[in-house]
Amino acid sequence: MANKVEVKDLLEAGVHFGHLTRKWNPNMAPYIYMERNGIHVINLYKTVAKLEETNEALKKIAASGRKILFVATKKQAKDIVAEKAGNVNMPYITERWPGGMLTNFVTIRKAVKKMASIDRMKKDGTFNTLSKKERLQVDRLRSKLEKNLGSISEMTRLPAALFIVDTMREHIAVKEAQKLNIPIFAMVDTNSDPRPIDFIVPSNDDASKSIEVIMASVTAAIAEGLTERKSEKQTEKEGEEETKPKEKKAKVASEEKDSKKSSSTGDDLTKIEGIGPKIAEIFQEAGINTYADLADRSEDDLKDILAESGPRYASKNPASWPKQAQMAADGNWDELQEWQDSVKGGIE
Repeated sequence: MANKVEVKDLLEAGVHFGHLTRKWNPNMAPYIYMERNGIHVINLYKTVAKLEETNEALKKIAASGRKILFVATKKQAKDIVAEKAGNVNMPYITERWPGGMLTNFVTIRKAVKKMASIDRMKKDGTFNTLSKKERLQVDRLRSKLEKNLGSISEMTRLPAALFIVDTMREHIAVKEAQKLNIPIFAMVDTNSDPRPIDFIVPSNDDASKSIEVIMASVTAAIAEGLTERKSEKQTEKEGEEETKPKEKKAKVASEEKDSKKSSSTGDDLTKIEGIGPKIAEIFQEAGINTYADLADRSEDDLKDILAESGPRYASKNPASWPKQAQMAADGNWDELQEWQDSVKGGIE
Protein backbone atom coordinates (compact mmCIF):
# COMPACT_ATOMS: atom_id res chain seq x y z
CA MET A 1 0.00 0.00 0.00
CA ALA A 2 1.36 3.42 -0.99
CA ASN A 3 0.39 5.11 2.27
CA LYS A 4 2.32 2.72 4.55
CA VAL A 5 3.14 4.34 7.91
CA GLU A 6 6.20 3.32 9.91
CA VAL A 7 6.48 3.08 13.70
CA LYS A 8 9.17 5.78 13.55
CA ASP A 9 6.73 8.26 11.97
CA LEU A 10 4.16 7.61 14.70
CA LEU A 11 6.79 7.90 17.43
CA GLU A 12 7.96 11.29 16.16
CA ALA A 13 4.36 12.54 16.09
CA GLY A 14 3.72 11.47 19.69
CA VAL A 15 1.02 8.96 18.77
CA HIS A 16 2.20 6.69 21.62
CA PHE A 17 1.32 9.09 24.45
CA GLY A 18 -1.81 7.96 26.29
CA HIS A 19 -3.64 9.45 29.28
CA LEU A 20 -2.82 9.35 32.98
CA THR A 21 -2.98 5.81 34.36
CA ARG A 22 -5.80 6.75 36.75
CA LYS A 23 -7.97 7.79 33.79
CA TRP A 24 -7.51 4.64 31.73
CA ASN A 25 -10.21 2.34 30.39
CA PRO A 26 -9.34 -1.31 31.21
CA ASN A 27 -10.67 -2.43 27.81
CA MET A 28 -7.69 -0.65 26.21
CA ALA A 29 -5.24 -2.94 28.06
CA PRO A 30 -4.36 -5.04 24.95
CA TYR A 31 -3.11 -1.89 23.19
CA ILE A 32 -1.00 -0.49 26.06
CA TYR A 33 2.73 -1.22 25.99
CA MET A 34 3.79 0.11 29.41
CA GLU A 35 3.32 2.81 32.02
CA ARG A 36 5.89 5.57 32.51
CA ASN A 37 5.76 8.54 34.90
CA GLY A 38 2.07 7.90 35.57
CA ILE A 39 1.16 7.90 31.86
CA HIS A 40 0.21 4.93 29.68
CA VAL A 41 2.28 4.31 26.55
CA ILE A 42 0.45 2.88 23.52
CA ASN A 43 1.97 -0.07 21.65
CA LEU A 44 2.76 1.48 18.26
CA TYR A 45 3.27 -1.89 16.55
CA LYS A 46 -0.39 -2.64 17.23
CA THR A 47 -1.30 0.88 16.09
CA VAL A 48 0.44 0.27 12.73
CA ALA A 49 -1.37 -3.08 12.30
CA LYS A 50 -4.76 -1.58 13.15
CA LEU A 51 -4.12 1.46 10.93
CA GLU A 52 -3.37 -0.79 7.94
CA GLU A 53 -6.58 -2.74 8.59
CA THR A 54 -8.54 0.53 8.85
CA ASN A 55 -7.02 1.95 5.68
CA GLU A 56 -7.84 -1.18 3.68
CA ALA A 57 -11.50 -1.07 4.77
CA LEU A 58 -11.82 2.69 4.07
CA LYS A 59 -10.19 2.22 0.67
CA LYS A 60 -12.86 -0.38 -0.26
CA ILE A 61 -15.68 1.94 0.84
CA ALA A 62 -14.24 4.84 -1.18
CA ALA A 63 -13.77 2.59 -4.22
CA SER A 64 -17.46 1.63 -4.02
CA GLY A 65 -18.40 5.30 -4.41
CA ARG A 66 -19.93 5.80 -0.97
CA LYS A 67 -19.26 8.59 1.51
CA ILE A 68 -17.36 8.48 4.81
CA LEU A 69 -18.38 11.12 7.37
CA PHE A 70 -15.52 12.54 9.48
CA VAL A 71 -16.38 13.80 12.98
CA ALA A 72 -14.00 15.91 15.09
CA THR A 73 -15.26 18.88 17.11
CA LYS A 74 -12.29 19.35 19.48
CA LYS A 75 -10.21 22.46 18.87
CA GLN A 76 -6.91 20.79 18.03
CA ALA A 77 -8.53 18.41 15.51
CA LYS A 78 -11.19 20.42 13.65
CA ASP A 79 -8.92 22.32 11.23
CA ILE A 80 -6.85 19.24 10.39
CA VAL A 81 -9.93 17.09 9.77
CA ALA A 82 -11.64 19.80 7.69
CA GLU A 83 -8.55 20.14 5.47
CA LYS A 84 -7.80 16.42 5.05
CA ALA A 85 -11.44 15.34 4.54
CA GLY A 86 -12.02 18.25 2.15
CA ASN A 87 -9.02 17.18 0.04
CA VAL A 88 -10.70 13.82 -0.69
CA ASN A 89 -14.17 15.35 -1.08
CA MET A 90 -15.62 13.65 2.01
CA PRO A 91 -18.21 15.27 4.33
CA TYR A 92 -17.16 16.32 7.84
CA ILE A 93 -18.57 17.73 11.08
CA THR A 94 -16.15 20.02 12.91
CA GLU A 95 -18.58 22.23 14.81
CA ARG A 96 -21.26 20.98 17.21
CA TRP A 97 -22.66 17.51 16.37
CA PRO A 98 -26.33 18.15 15.44
CA GLY A 99 -28.46 15.75 17.50
CA GLY A 100 -30.24 13.34 15.15
CA MET A 101 -27.70 13.94 12.39
CA LEU A 102 -28.02 10.24 11.46
CA THR A 103 -31.17 8.98 13.21
CA ASN A 104 -33.20 11.98 12.03
CA PHE A 105 -31.43 12.53 8.73
CA VAL A 106 -34.61 13.63 6.92
CA THR A 107 -34.88 16.72 9.15
CA ILE A 108 -31.19 17.53 8.69
CA ARG A 109 -31.68 17.37 4.92
CA LYS A 110 -34.54 19.86 5.25
CA ALA A 111 -32.16 22.31 6.95
CA VAL A 112 -29.67 21.85 4.10
CA LYS A 113 -32.44 22.47 1.55
CA LYS A 114 -33.35 25.65 3.46
CA MET A 115 -29.79 26.85 2.91
CA ALA A 116 -30.12 26.12 -0.83
CA SER A 117 -33.45 28.00 -1.02
CA ILE A 118 -31.83 31.10 0.54
CA ASP A 119 -29.12 30.93 -2.13
CA ARG A 120 -31.81 30.76 -4.82
CA MET A 121 -33.55 33.80 -3.29
CA LYS A 122 -30.32 35.78 -3.65
CA LYS A 123 -29.88 34.70 -7.27
CA ASP A 124 -33.43 35.40 -8.49
CA GLY A 125 -33.71 38.77 -6.74
CA THR A 126 -36.36 37.74 -4.16
CA PHE A 127 -33.90 38.50 -1.37
CA ASN A 128 -33.74 42.19 -2.37
CA THR A 129 -37.52 42.57 -2.00
CA LEU A 130 -37.31 41.83 1.75
CA SER A 131 -37.03 44.54 4.38
CA LYS A 132 -33.63 45.36 5.87
CA LYS A 133 -34.49 43.52 9.11
CA GLU A 134 -35.69 40.42 7.24
CA ARG A 135 -32.55 40.35 5.09
CA LEU A 136 -30.42 40.53 8.21
CA GLN A 137 -32.33 37.63 9.79
CA VAL A 138 -32.03 35.52 6.63
CA ASP A 139 -28.29 36.24 6.40
CA ARG A 140 -27.80 35.19 10.02
CA LEU A 141 -29.74 31.98 9.44
CA ARG A 142 -27.69 31.25 6.31
CA SER A 143 -24.42 31.80 8.19
CA LYS A 144 -25.52 29.54 11.04
CA LEU A 145 -26.55 26.75 8.67
CA GLU A 146 -23.32 27.11 6.68
CA LYS A 147 -21.22 26.86 9.84
CA ASN A 148 -22.96 23.74 11.15
CA LEU A 149 -24.02 21.94 7.97
CA GLY A 150 -22.03 23.44 5.10
CA SER A 151 -19.66 20.50 4.76
CA ILE A 152 -22.52 17.98 4.43
CA SER A 153 -24.61 19.98 1.94
CA GLU A 154 -23.87 17.45 -0.83
CA MET A 155 -24.50 14.37 1.35
CA THR A 156 -27.88 13.24 0.01
CA ARG A 157 -28.01 9.97 1.93
CA LEU A 158 -26.63 8.39 5.10
CA PRO A 159 -22.86 7.83 5.07
CA ALA A 160 -21.42 4.34 4.59
CA ALA A 161 -19.12 4.83 7.60
CA LEU A 162 -17.99 7.29 10.28
CA PHE A 163 -14.42 8.22 11.16
CA ILE A 164 -14.25 9.78 14.63
CA VAL A 165 -11.49 11.57 16.52
CA ASP A 166 -12.09 11.12 20.29
CA THR A 167 -15.00 8.73 20.81
CA MET A 168 -15.64 10.00 24.35
CA ARG A 169 -16.30 13.53 23.13
CA GLU A 170 -18.35 12.29 20.15
CA HIS A 171 -20.33 9.67 22.13
CA ILE A 172 -23.66 10.82 20.62
CA ALA A 173 -22.33 10.21 17.10
CA VAL A 174 -21.17 6.74 18.18
CA LYS A 175 -24.60 5.85 19.57
CA GLU A 176 -26.44 7.08 16.47
CA ALA A 177 -24.14 5.11 14.17
CA GLN A 178 -24.61 1.98 16.30
CA LYS A 179 -28.37 2.34 16.12
CA LEU A 180 -28.27 2.42 12.30
CA ASN A 181 -25.60 -0.30 11.91
CA ILE A 182 -23.17 2.18 10.35
CA PRO A 183 -19.52 1.00 10.72
CA ILE A 184 -17.42 3.19 13.03
CA PHE A 185 -13.72 3.91 12.47
CA ALA A 186 -11.98 5.91 15.20
CA MET A 187 -8.81 7.13 16.86
CA VAL A 188 -9.13 5.63 20.34
CA ASP A 189 -7.05 6.85 23.30
CA THR A 190 -6.31 4.95 26.52
CA ASN A 191 -9.22 6.62 28.33
CA SER A 192 -11.84 5.45 25.79
CA ASP A 193 -13.90 2.28 25.41
CA PRO A 194 -12.95 0.47 22.16
CA ARG A 195 -15.83 -2.05 22.28
CA PRO A 196 -18.44 -0.07 20.28
CA ILE A 197 -15.88 0.70 17.54
CA ASP A 198 -15.63 -1.57 14.50
CA PHE A 199 -12.15 -0.43 13.40
CA ILE A 200 -10.00 1.17 16.08
CA VAL A 201 -6.69 2.99 15.71
CA PRO A 202 -5.09 3.05 19.20
CA SER A 203 -3.53 6.52 19.30
CA ASN A 204 -3.14 9.85 21.05
CA ASP A 205 -6.30 11.79 20.10
CA ASP A 206 -5.30 15.02 21.87
CA ALA A 207 -2.11 16.15 20.09
CA SER A 208 -2.46 17.89 16.73
CA LYS A 209 0.68 16.17 15.33
CA SER A 210 -0.71 12.75 16.22
CA ILE A 211 -4.10 13.55 14.66
CA GLU A 212 -2.42 14.90 11.53
CA VAL A 213 -0.26 11.81 10.88
CA ILE A 214 -3.22 9.43 11.34
CA MET A 215 -5.54 11.59 9.21
CA ALA A 216 -2.89 11.86 6.48
CA SER A 217 -2.60 8.07 6.32
CA VAL A 218 -6.37 7.51 6.36
CA THR A 219 -7.17 10.10 3.67
CA ALA A 220 -4.32 8.79 1.47
CA ALA A 221 -6.00 5.37 1.54
CA ILE A 222 -9.35 6.96 0.65
CA ALA A 223 -7.71 8.88 -2.22
CA GLU A 224 -6.29 5.57 -3.46
CA GLY A 225 -9.79 4.05 -3.44
CA LEU A 226 -11.21 7.02 -5.32
CA THR A 227 -8.46 6.74 -7.95
CA GLU A 228 -9.26 3.05 -8.43
CA ARG A 229 -12.94 3.87 -8.87
CA LYS A 230 -12.12 6.57 -11.42
CA SER A 231 -9.91 4.24 -13.46
CA GLU A 232 -12.57 1.50 -13.36
CA LYS A 233 -15.18 3.94 -14.65
CA GLN A 234 -12.85 5.09 -17.41
CA THR A 235 -12.19 1.49 -18.46
CA GLU A 236 -15.91 0.73 -18.51
CA LYS A 237 -16.59 3.87 -20.55
CA GLU A 238 -13.98 2.94 -23.14
CA GLY A 239 -15.41 -0.57 -23.35
CA GLU A 240 -18.94 0.74 -23.90
CA GLU A 241 -17.84 2.88 -26.84
CA GLU A 242 -16.48 -0.12 -28.74
CA THR A 243 -19.85 -1.73 -29.54
CA LYS A 244 -23.47 -0.69 -29.96
CA PRO A 245 -26.03 -0.47 -28.48
CA LYS A 246 -24.48 1.03 -25.33
CA GLU A 247 -27.09 -0.52 -23.01
CA LYS A 248 -26.23 -4.03 -24.15
CA LYS A 249 -22.50 -3.41 -23.71
CA ALA A 250 -23.00 -1.94 -20.24
CA LYS A 251 -24.98 -5.02 -19.20
CA VAL A 252 -22.27 -7.39 -20.49
CA ALA A 253 -19.53 -5.39 -18.69
CA SER A 254 -21.53 -5.48 -15.47
CA GLU A 255 -22.09 -9.24 -15.73
CA GLU A 256 -18.39 -9.85 -16.43
CA LYS A 257 -17.39 -7.71 -13.47
CA ASP A 258 -19.83 -9.48 -11.15
CA SER A 259 -18.74 -12.93 -12.34
CA LYS A 260 -15.07 -12.08 -11.72
CA LYS A 261 -15.89 -10.82 -8.24
CA SER A 262 -18.00 -13.89 -7.43
CA SER A 263 -15.36 -16.30 -8.69
CA SER A 264 -12.64 -14.80 -6.49
CA THR A 265 -13.99 -13.36 -3.28
CA GLY A 266 -17.77 -13.42 -3.78
CA ASP A 267 -20.11 -10.44 -4.05
CA ASP A 268 -19.48 -7.15 -2.24
CA LEU A 269 -21.94 -7.55 0.63
CA THR A 270 -21.17 -4.03 1.90
CA LYS A 271 -23.43 -2.70 -0.87
CA ILE A 272 -26.32 -3.89 1.30
CA GLU A 273 -27.30 -0.95 3.53
CA GLY A 274 -26.42 -1.75 7.15
CA ILE A 275 -23.61 -4.22 6.37
CA GLY A 276 -20.10 -2.92 6.97
CA PRO A 277 -16.74 -4.57 6.14
CA LYS A 278 -16.60 -6.38 9.51
CA ILE A 279 -20.09 -7.92 9.21
CA ALA A 280 -19.38 -8.89 5.57
CA GLU A 281 -16.29 -10.73 6.82
CA ILE A 282 -18.36 -12.53 9.48
CA PHE A 283 -20.88 -13.66 6.85
CA GLN A 284 -18.14 -14.87 4.50
CA GLU A 285 -16.71 -17.01 7.29
CA ALA A 286 -20.21 -18.46 7.74
CA GLY A 287 -20.36 -19.41 4.03
CA ILE A 288 -22.42 -16.43 2.85
CA ASN A 289 -20.36 -15.16 -0.08
CA THR A 290 -22.91 -13.94 -2.61
CA TYR A 291 -26.11 -11.88 -2.70
CA ALA A 292 -28.02 -15.07 -3.51
CA ASP A 293 -26.57 -16.77 -0.40
CA LEU A 294 -27.69 -13.84 1.75
CA ALA A 295 -31.15 -13.70 0.15
CA ASP A 296 -31.70 -17.41 1.00
CA ARG A 297 -31.06 -16.84 4.72
CA SER A 298 -33.81 -15.92 7.16
CA GLU A 299 -33.61 -13.05 9.61
CA ASP A 300 -33.23 -15.55 12.50
CA ASP A 301 -30.31 -17.30 10.75
CA LEU A 302 -28.50 -13.99 10.30
CA LYS A 303 -29.16 -13.01 13.93
CA ASP A 304 -27.67 -16.31 15.14
CA ILE A 305 -24.53 -15.77 13.03
CA LEU A 306 -24.12 -12.22 14.38
CA ALA A 307 -24.77 -13.32 17.99
CA GLU A 308 -21.96 -15.88 17.75
CA SER A 309 -19.55 -13.07 16.85
CA GLY A 310 -20.13 -11.19 20.09
CA PRO A 311 -22.53 -8.78 21.82
CA ARG A 312 -21.53 -5.86 19.58
CA TYR A 313 -23.04 -7.62 16.55
CA ALA A 314 -25.93 -9.31 18.35
CA SER A 315 -27.69 -5.93 18.55
CA LYS A 316 -27.66 -5.44 14.75
CA ASN A 317 -30.97 -5.61 12.88
CA PRO A 318 -30.71 -7.76 9.71
CA ALA A 319 -34.46 -7.69 8.92
CA SER A 320 -34.09 -5.95 5.55
CA TRP A 321 -30.83 -7.56 4.40
CA PRO A 322 -32.31 -10.65 2.60
CA LYS A 323 -34.76 -8.37 0.75
CA GLN A 324 -31.95 -6.04 -0.37
CA ALA A 325 -29.77 -9.03 -1.31
CA GLN A 326 -32.52 -10.45 -3.51
CA MET A 327 -32.73 -7.18 -5.46
CA ALA A 328 -28.92 -7.20 -5.84
CA ALA A 329 -28.90 -10.87 -6.91
CA ASP A 330 -31.55 -10.12 -9.57
CA GLY A 331 -29.45 -7.20 -10.84
CA ASN A 332 -32.14 -4.65 -9.94
CA TRP A 333 -29.59 -2.02 -8.82
CA ASP A 334 -31.81 0.99 -9.63
CA GLU A 335 -34.64 -0.52 -7.58
CA LEU A 336 -32.24 -1.26 -4.71
CA GLN A 337 -30.83 2.29 -4.79
CA GLU A 338 -34.34 3.76 -4.78
CA TRP A 339 -35.36 1.51 -1.89
CA GLN A 340 -32.25 2.39 0.16
CA ASP A 341 -32.84 6.12 -0.40
CA SER A 342 -36.45 5.83 0.78
CA VAL A 343 -35.61 4.32 4.19
CA LYS A 344 -33.31 5.29 7.04
CA GLY A 345 -30.08 3.36 6.96
CA GLY A 346 -31.72 0.37 5.31
CA ILE A 347 -34.24 -0.09 8.14
CA GLU A 348 -37.88 0.02 7.13
